[in-house]
Amino acid sequence: MSKKTVKVTWIRSANKRTEDQQDTIRGLGLRHLHHTRELEDTPAVRGMIAKVQHLVQVEG
Repeated sequence: MSKKTVKVTWIRSANKRTEDQQDTIRGLGLRHLHHTRELEDTPAVRGMIAKVQHLVQVEG
């Protein structure tokens, strides 16, 4: 059985955002704009995505 994953792409700058939101972007493993990561779909990852939903695009 394969694990569910979610693709997260950083689409908007984190400049002038709170330090907490910048740390969350880094915590998702996103290093620069338009960088995409495929992450395991867990409640922790979903919570991080919800915190920066205005800065990222989610597929899957």
